[in-house]
Amino acid sequence: MNIKRSGMMLVLSSPSGAGKSTMARKLLAEDDGFELSVSATTRSPRPGETHGKDYQFLSEAEFLDMIEDEAFLEHAEVFGNRYGTPIQPVERALLNGKDMLFDVDWQGGQQMRASTLRDAMVSVFLLPPSVAELEVRLHGRAQESEMVIAGRMAKTRSEISHWEEYDYVLINDDPVLCYSQIKTIVNAERLRRRRRMPGLVPMIGQLNAEFEARKEKN
Repeated sequence: MNIKRSGMMLVLSSPSGAGKSTMARKLLAEDDGFELSVSATTRSPRPGETHGKDYQFLSEAEFLDMIEDEAFLEHAEVFGNRYGTPIQPVERALLNGKDMLFDVDWQGGQQMRASTLRDAMVSVFLLPPSVAELEVRLHGRAQESEMVIAGRMAKTRSEISHWEEYDYVLINDDPVLCYSQIKTIVNAERLRRRRRMPGLVPMIGQLNAEFEARKEKN
């Protein structure tokens, strides 16, 4: 029986290069129960990126106006650019039983835990198998300068120090295994009682009514 439930916010975080974006793309491609939360950013589009699909590309002034209007679930400045999650699409999706996927850093995760939507949040932190492997992956992307890569590597230790704030911590050594573990988490969290309350309450009411009807017949 398909019981109506409220949606969840699945937060994937990791140091740059540890695999959160890869896992997010795979989950979106294979699980139609998820929608990707499209973040807003002040950085310039990379080749192939589309406004409204990959990001909402905003000017600095537009971004600051949204902060002033409290229109973000979370926002942060990362490597000189601003990133934020508009809150209205998330509220709408959760109310309709849709799960939202977030590819954010630990700062975003902290703000989401402090938000009014915190009870819908499930957080997963991905660790790299080693610092050396992380550096190889960053160079393998061939999208950023050596200076930017060095900055990301320098920030990695600080990012990893926040691992205890997350519900689940996975080591992304084997991407196939790591993805399987994420799917296990998703399936279990979808069955949590508090998420299934919208459908369970009337279901329990129906069962009780059936018991009462049987009692009256007897």
